[in-house]
Amino acid sequence: MSDHTELFTIGQLARRTGLPVRTIRFWSDSGVVAPTGRSAGGYRLYDAEAVARLDLVSTLRELGLDLDTVRRVLARQVTVSDVARAHVCALDAEIRTLQLRRAVLRSVARRGSTTEEMRLMTKLARMSAEERQRIIDEFVGEVFDGIDPDAPGAHIAHAMRRMPAELPADPSPEQVDAWIELAELVSDEDFRARAREMAVAGVQAGEQGQTYDPKPVRDHAGMAVDAGIAPESAEGREILHRIVDPGMPAEERVRLADLMATFTDRRVERYWQLLGILNGWPPFPSGVPAFEWTIAALRAHS
Repeated sequence: MSDHTELFTIGQLARRTGLPVRTIRFWSDSGVVAPTGRSAGGYRLYDAEAVARLDLVSTLRELGLDLDTVRRVLARQVTVSDVARAHVCALDAEIRTLQLRRAVLRSVARRGSTTEEMRLMTKLARMSAEERQRIIDEFVGEVFDGIDPDAPGAHIAHAMRRMPAELPADPSPEQVDAWIELAELVSDEDFRARAREMAVAGVQAGEQGQTYDPKPVRDHAGMAVDAGIAPESAEGREILHRIVDPGMPAEERVRLADLMATFTDRRVERYWQLLGILNGWPPFPSGVPAFEWTIAALRAHS
């Protein structure tokens, strides 16, 4: 008898394919692999094509396809390529979810977070790109509400919106932490008010031409901070006079100190640092300590 006419019982199919008898019987009952006929004793018989179909069904099931999809493939309602493409997308999404879950758990383990913190972290980390961007847009919109987009300094609003389109497929614990911290920061009413104050003051200062050169501050005050030199000390006075004219009147020093203080805030700087972590920008050293030192020196020696 040729291979084309030979018929097999379920037991024989099981031995040929290596599949359990109960699995073949279930797939047969489900209509995925129909019997060719029945023996005189009423047993289901299958032809050689059933062997090939079982191999295909087994492969598709190992890839995670449900029986309904397998039936559609076998009925040629969809091609294996179509199903494979759809499955790749589904697996990619599942992988991203698992990677994100792993990143959150790593952060929880490192931070010693509570159950409530873990819940919040997971919720924030799972937000879509659109949801994350909406949080930042609402924050920036409130901060710059009513400010002419062409006004001096208003261009900062655009930069403050620069969220990445997606968190990395496998975000680092630092990136998960950065997004969580950023979301908490922009929801803080005190921070929103402070950022609003700086935005309005920036426009006013630009219109009035009230500016100062930040480079001497970073160079000289930064060195003083690193060296641990007190701003009110005699050595602090000498360093201050490398930043401003020694002949600057006392009231002008106070005015400059107030102006610098308006635009010096550790939390605002942290906002930019967090954006940098999320966007993969090169890290930058904190400049706030140098400005805080200069402010204190201006007030101490005025």
